[in-house]
Amino acid sequence: MSTTTPEAPPAARRESTREHHGDVVVDPYAWLSDKDDAQVRAHLEAENAYAEAMTSSLEPLREAIFEEIRSRTQETDLSVPVASGPWWYYSRSFEGSQYSVECRAPRVEGQPRPSLDAREPVPGEQVLLDGNAEAKGHDFFSLGALTVSPDHRRLAYAVDTEGDERFALRVKDLQTGAVLDDAVSGIGYGVVFSLDGRFVFYLRVDEQWRPHQVWRHEVGTPTAQDVLVLQEDDERFWMGLGSSRDDRWLMIGLGSKTTSEVHLLDAADPLGQFHVVAPRRDGVEYDVEPAADRLLIVHNADSIDSDLAWAPLDATSADQWRPLMRSGEGERFQGVEAFDDVAVLSLRRNGLTALRVLDRDPSSETGFGTWHDIELDEPVHHVWLGDNPQPGTRTLQVGFESLVTPKTVYDYDVRTRELTLLKRQPVLGGYDPSAYEQRREWALAPDGTRVPISVVHRAGAVPDGSHPGLVTAYGSYELSSDPYFSVARLSLLERGFVYAIAHVRGGGEMGRAWYDEGKLGSKKNTFTDFVACAQHLVDTGWVAPDRLVAEGGSAGGLLIGAAVNLAPELFRAVHAAVPFVDALTTILDPSLPLTVVEWEEWGNPLHDPEVYAYMKSYSPYENVRRAAYPAVLATTSLNDTRVYFTEPAKWVARLREETTSDPGERPVLLRTEMSAGHGGKSGRYDSWRQVAWEWAFLADQAGARDRVVDAPAQNRA
Repeated sequence: MSTTTPEAPPAARRESTREHHGDVVVDPYAWLSDKDDAQVRAHLEAENAYAEAMTSSLEPLREAIFEEIRSRTQETDLSVPVASGPWWYYSRSFEGSQYSVECRAPRVEGQPRPSLDAREPVPGEQVLLDGNAEAKGHDFFSLGALTVSPDHRRLAYAVDTEGDERFALRVKDLQTGAVLDDAVSGIGYGVVFSLDGRFVFYLRVDEQWRPHQVWRHEVGTPTAQDVLVLQEDDERFWMGLGSSRDDRWLMIGLGSKTTSEVHLLDAADPLGQFHVVAPRRDGVEYDVEPAADRLLIVHNADSIDSDLAWAPLDATSADQWRPLMRSGEGERFQGVEAFDDVAVLSLRRNGLTALRVLDRDPSSETGFGTWHDIELDEPVHHVWLGDNPQPGTRTLQVGFESLVTPKTVYDYDVRTRELTLLKRQPVLGGYDPSAYEQRREWALAPDGTRVPISVVHRAGAVPDGSHPGLVTAYGSYELSSDPYFSVARLSLLERGFVYAIAHVRGGGEMGRAWYDEGKLGSKKNTFTDFVACAQHLVDTGWVAPDRLVAEGGSAGGLLIGAAVNLAPELFRAVHAAVPFVDALTTILDPSLPLTVVEWEEWGNPLHDPEVYAYMKSYSPYENVRRAAYPAVLATTSLNDTRVYFTEPAKWVARLREETTSDPGERPVLLRTEMSAGHGGKSGRYDSWRQVAWEWAFLADQAGARDRVVDAPAQNRA
């Protein structure tokens, strides 16, 4: 830090009042809401300047971390080609380029896939889409759809250049390279072709930016001729759009936080009517997978952790569902994918992801017989079914990674049950996974619940109470924070960090009940679980009491804000990314994006005084108090439509009012990306620089500014 501490930009107090259920709240910072207001923009720019001034001494560390990430990354690379019809599809990256290039090459049945050496040319290669060319002239670029027509003649893709997740649709002729259609704009995620490629189906959003309509568009015609296919008026429900693996079915998924409904249409009859597989029933969630002569359905009608059923192709009622497999103790069924010879069930088992292969058996009423699980043994890991567009394949692409094993792609032979390594993410510079140790630990929550923690650190480290540590979590929407490999994380591990992922309630790691115990009127369990996990790292000696930092984004940012209100003394510094820290104010306003659909997650404080009181008791902005807060870095994006920049801007202003910490030692900073959305910077180099900026701040606060120069212990288990 500089010897003379710059002054934080003052946020003007302009008191406004809200009243609900007899409770009057005066909010001095509600004016920080209009991104088009010149004074708001000036304040955000001043905050950015202050953040830069307060961290200017960290520029060498930021540059060092960025260079470490880049030097470990194989910048010119090639993904594993995937077979689809007469083509191999894959993506390339090139040194110096921000975005990937989507490609394909001719495929002949029985011939091997192209070389995975990115330096070797692929015979007949055709560029489908160059993200760098599409992004030219824009500070932000993101794809919301990229799909090839079933006859492989057309490409539909959707582009966002603002970060607001509203996309412009384009259809390209893959034989001539000409753009056939760019008439449709302002759409949501997801685009599908009819079987003949003549029509595309796309999603429209309402004033709250909720996908609520499916439209049919004939390629090359004016949008005035587009046809509304389905509209969802219940504001709790979102729409999704997709197609079956064999391209036979178009699929519309409707879902609230607790209820779902699926519609199907024969893709060869794009002018026909979608039919409902089973009408929605409150509290029943189901997913549908067409499987040749039947439907496979994962549903929670009879079990909290879901079961697998089958039904006729023309099923229109849950009464037609027939049992196929029940979830066992410690299992949570999540989805199923069907092929000609097998179906693959994705599940969670004892807190970790798993894949179960079910063999086809035409003699069985269910259509399936024996089954087995794919075994990939590491103490903490993540396994998933990769991209497998060919229904008739007998080798499945399977992905695997852990805290120490880079992302790996295997071919899995469903007959021999053998795994063949196709590619492991290159990590340059002599990376040795045995130089690091990973394991599962358990913290004890205040109510006695055991909470799992995934931990990684340098091999040979001992719990002597001296290490810097970073703990992160998410804990909402039943989303699981599964262990993953990160090249960037190596920069922390080499500086002696113990890195921990807390699998708190509200996520889905330990099954549906784990989620239910961290939502609605049990939401505070998420926050107390996290504090317990952080305290566990200190109490067991893995992290020094004054060197623990924490990080979380979006709903995980709410978690960070709540945790520092509960235990500000536990953390040296925190990073809250696009943080949902003014949760009560947002969930009270049904005109805002996401609010109504979120009531099943948080409760409805607008109409229920008990929910209002409960949310007010934990919402971070409402509960900032006079205390010695840790150093705080709040990062946000001007065009974020999920969590408005307003929330961290207000939170930072209130924290500065109340913290008793020395701002020179423990500053409270706000950093706003002025051309980005919820995910931050879009280009890979820009993203690396953003991570380097944030982690330099945390590393400095944790006393790990200088890089560890001694090599980590080698060849340890």
